[in-house]
Amino acid sequence: MTEGSLTLPDGLELYTKTWSVCALIFPTYVPWLIQYQPNGTPRATIAFIHGFSDHCNAYHDLFPNLASAGIEIKSFDQRGWGRSVKEPRDRGNTGPTSQVLAEIHIFLQSLPPSDIPLFLMGHSMGGGQVLNYIFHPDSPYQSSPPKFAGVLLYSPLIAIHPSSRPSKVTVAAGRVVARLIPHKQRYSALDAKLISRDPAIVEYFRNDDLCHDTGTFAGLAGMLDRGIWLEGMFTGDWAKSELPFWFGHGNGDHITSYDATKEFVRGLQKNGGDVTFETYEGAYHKLSADLPETSTKFTEHVRDWVLGQVSQTETSGSQNETAVKSNVPRDGSGPEAKETKL
Repeated sequence: MTEGSLTLPDGLELYTKTWSVCALIFPTYVPWLIQYQPNGTPRATIAFIHGFSDHCNAYHDLFPNLASAGIEIKSFDQRGWGRSVKEPRDRGNTGPTSQVLAEIHIFLQSLPPSDIPLFLMGHSMGGGQVLNYIFHPDSPYQSSPPKFAGVLLYSPLIAIHPSSRPSKVTVAAGRVVARLIPHKQRYSALDAKLISRDPAIVEYFRNDDLCHDTGTFAGLAGMLDRGIWLEGMFTGDWAKSELPFWFGHGNGDHITSYDATKEFVRGLQKNGGDVTFETYEGAYHKLSADLPETSTKFTEHVRDWVLGQVSQTETSGSQNETAVKSNVPRDGSGPEAKETKL
């Protein structure tokens, strides 16, 4: 694992982390002391975008398990979240959607040049951001798209579940305040009991100081607006993509809407998209940290889909050198990222 930093144009340093391909070693004399041993060149890289009140070190076994299967993970704590927060006043101060998408793009441009297939993955708020990054006409992806081998979303924020959705009056009032005092912070707690069916994960979330449940009026309004835009994007026939997509959602999720994800998938499929959708029966919001049987199945599905796409790319690439590969334009045009091995 390697920690690092990425300096944005305004001088803010974002915290970054890489989970390199490794073998997991479980010593018999200390079974809980997991060791990581470098294990060759990755078969794929996933650039991962975290969610609301979240950070990239909060994904428990998911990243180490994928790394042990040959899938490298590169992630960062977004502006306003995790270790990228330097002062309490920075919490949740994400900026408008244009800034959020621009900073995802800067992170992707900062990745070292590589021919290794690159996948983009997002969870919850990060899933909604990824979909806006790929589809929104004002996204920097439209003018200089990285060459992704596929996109993965789980429990994406397309719509908030009806039981957790703020009232229309609250939303309207929030929009007015967002225009007047956009950077004013607002405590907006997620119900920890809805994160996972595993009590240990619920307690972990409650006690994690980096999951601060604080947004700004502008940031929260932007998050809702991104979902509203996604819900309405299939009113035209332009909502198409040549990329393969994988979606996973638990039908027991009461934070983001399973039905909205299912409807979004139908829209992509209607427009000829290559889409895989996995339903996790009864599962809550954080599939990677739900009950062990769910989390294990989820990790296996992600692993198998990514490596399956890589195998298809390798096969077609041997027949046609112009086949889609993850030749991301990581040519040094973006800011340089600093890394420190752990």
